[in-house]
Amino acid sequence: MDATKKPMRIPPEFARYAEDKEVFKLFEQMLEELLVARPDDPLEFMTTFLKKPVTNVPKVVIFGPPASGRKTISKLTASKLRSVHVCIDHLIEDDTSKTGEQARAFTKSNKPLSSQLITELITNRVKQTDCQTKGWVIEGYPQTREQALCLQSAGVLPKHFVHLEAPDTVLVERYSGKRVDSVTGDIYHLTFSPPSSSEVASRLKEEDGGAEVNMHAKLRLYHEHYRDLLPCYKGITATINADQPITDVFSQVHTFLHTSSHSASPITPHILLLGPTGAGKSVQAAILAEKYQITNVDCHQLIQQTLASDSKLASQMKPFTERNITIPDDMVMEALTNRLNQLDCATKGWVLHGFPLTRDQAESFAKAGNHPNRVYFLDIPPDSVLERLTLQGLDPLTGERYHSLYKPPPNQEVKDRLVTHPNNTEETVKERLTLYHSNIDDLADYYSWGQHINADLDPRTVSEYIETILVNPLPKLS
Repeated sequence: MDATKKPMRIPPEFARYAEDKEVFKLFEQMLEELLVARPDDPLEFMTTFLKKPVTNVPKVVIFGPPASGRKTISKLTASKLRSVHVCIDHLIEDDTSKTGEQARAFTKSNKPLSSQLITELITNRVKQTDCQTKGWVIEGYPQTREQALCLQSAGVLPKHFVHLEAPDTVLVERYSGKRVDSVTGDIYHLTFSPPSSSEVASRLKEEDGGAEVNMHAKLRLYHEHYRDLLPCYKGITATINADQPITDVFSQVHTFLHTSSHSASPITPHILLLGPTGAGKSVQAAILAEKYQITNVDCHQLIQQTLASDSKLASQMKPFTERNITIPDDMVMEALTNRLNQLDCATKGWVLHGFPLTRDQAESFAKAGNHPNRVYFLDIPPDSVLERLTLQGLDPLTGERYHSLYKPPPNQEVKDRLVTHPNNTEETVKERLTLYHSNIDDLADYYSWGQHINADLDPRTVSEYIETILVNPLPKLS
């Protein structure tokens, strides 16, 4: 064979190393910091960056209208993540630099602080050692698009942006009962979070100007700006309903913060579909391959193609098929490895079904350098499998498939000539199900991070569930 016509093979170790070591993400972060800092010597800056230890600390903004629970959620989040709670009011009081003095002068004279001044306060704070090593949670800022752009220009870039929302009527009701401790500045609510002691209760007071007047003014400001603000954090935002118990709100926030943010890093899909016969693996693989332009690898078809070739591997396999003996795993593994190393699989990605069927095969698959980054278990009850397969029939004249319940033949003539595939008899299907269920627990244990999908639904609905998990980063394992 002409060497130039041989299928090009790319070792999967290349892409796997880049993904495991997050090489693309590292360069993405370096470029981000380079463009923010704009140093005179970019090469020296990048060299210094690459020598620094890699840190992955929380960088969170909790945003929402007044009375949405921003302060409470910010405190809970900072405490849970062991990060620094950054509050603008505290920054104004605590910053000892000239910027802090200027901010306090403006506050004392009741003048609004400019976006630039607040950005300097925040930048000074997040550059301090505790924020650099523990991360930060910024409460209630930015509130406008201008403020967000100012923060971004200064290099204050959150990884997660939490948007709390609730109906205005709920927020007004909450705010009407709001009281402030005149000594500590802590916030209480007469109904939802009253003070624990009579001493604190005696110190509580309403905001200057009246709670209701202030609330309507703040709500108008929020509605005026939030729609223009949110696009600044597109891709890292979660909108969470704040009209529920605070524990439920925090639980949803916590789940979001443990989900990896989207990255522009190129990730090659390596998808493994596992499930019993009749679960719809071939259908879902075809949908994924067409939509995402990845290679559909059906292990059964691959073996048939290998047997039809004039390769050395084919000559080794044929004696087993001729005697109706299962082909040894090492030969199947060789065929799969050859296929997955070819250019289309290495560059576009792949979706594999029909292998592995046992834990031993899964371990051999990994030893050969094949590591899926998405594993789906298509779960379906045995009764549904029997209904799907045993009631199928094939028209030998047209090649059309029918099902007595879901797609009955158009007339009696077609019905009379339908034939059942030998693999779809009730006895054969039950044998295949028994074999599958004898191995699935070990496979599920090996791929413990795999996602389970209810496959006892129509194919499009199953596909939507699969795509939801495919396009979103997987939650980090704690």
